[in-house]
Amino acid sequence: MGNKDFSQVILEKAASLYKHIALPEGEDIRTIEAAKKIADMKMAKLTLFGDEKKMSDELKKMGAKTNDITIINPKTSPKLKEYAEKFYQLRKNKGVTQEQALEIVKDEVYFATMMVKTDEVDGLVSGAVHSTPDTVRPALQIIKAAKGVATVSSMFFMTKGDTTLLYADSGLNQDPTAEQLADIALTTARTAKQFGFAAKIAMLSYSTKGSAKGTGPDKMIKAAGLAKEKLAKEFDGEYAIDGELQFDAAFVPSVAAKKAPGSPLKGQANVFIFPDLGVGNICYKMTERLAGYNAYGPILQGIAKPVNDLSRGCNSDDIVAAVAITAIQSV
Repeated sequence: MGNKDFSQVILEKAASLYKHIALPEGEDIRTIEAAKKIADMKMAKLTLFGDEKKMSDELKKMGAKTNDITIINPKTSPKLKEYAEKFYQLRKNKGVTQEQALEIVKDEVYFATMMVKTDEVDGLVSGAVHSTPDTVRPALQIIKAAKGVATVSSMFFMTKGDTTLLYADSGLNQDPTAEQLADIALTTARTAKQFGFAAKIAMLSYSTKGSAKGTGPDKMIKAAGLAKEKLAKEFDGEYAIDGELQFDAAFVPSVAAKKAPGSPLKGQANVFIFPDLGVGNICYKMTERLAGYNAYGPILQGIAKPVNDLSRGCNSDDIVAAVAITAIQSV
């Protein structure tokens, strides 16, 4: 990335793509502030959801350029019945009635997800107000998982200066199986490639190359083997993967030379796959708070079209970054 930091790179890249992103939580002041910033940068076209007058008044009060911002109230949209019928066709085998479908798609996140499904927008960002399940569930019901992937997961970009690391899964899957971890490794490698990184993947454990025994290391050894098979089918030598490895053996070249001398990573991993959500979540927060890294995420992976979650403690700049990442994922 040269002399530019990760944030600057993704904002410039998103602006060059100028994608159309949906923000279902349009009435939240942080979303409105983010919309103004995005419009000022001409980074993306936006569709916001909620009370049209309320949001228009707020945007005008801020002096926002509204040429690139559309506001939709799902309850009064002419698309409501069309989307309700499409949702009914998708979910009728799950027992959803036409009446229920009509009520469900009145919800801003469901309506926005239908817009992603029908290619009216390129992606969506939600989660400032809604919980992660409320953001992910509509995507799984409507958009479904990406080709060749059975596990939807989340990852974080961890950045400091010119260093960017990818952590997965740090926000979604509580206790993934070896098969699920292999999927997570594959989708994180895809994410790395989308953002211009050659994936060097470490399958992390408390053991390095058999230094300790247990079901935990066994799971990561199996996951590494399965991931290698998946990666070999899709990537042409643009990656490296190894496991099971302790973090120091994956990240510190001098330690790798002693603990894992034959490792293809050589202590230079940039993608870290954690054995479970507890480890992944704790590690990203510790890296952020103790080491001073910036955390971008959770970024959802493995969905056929880009849908991204926010922390409910996010600020407007976090939303801007999530929109930029979503735009890049849509290519």
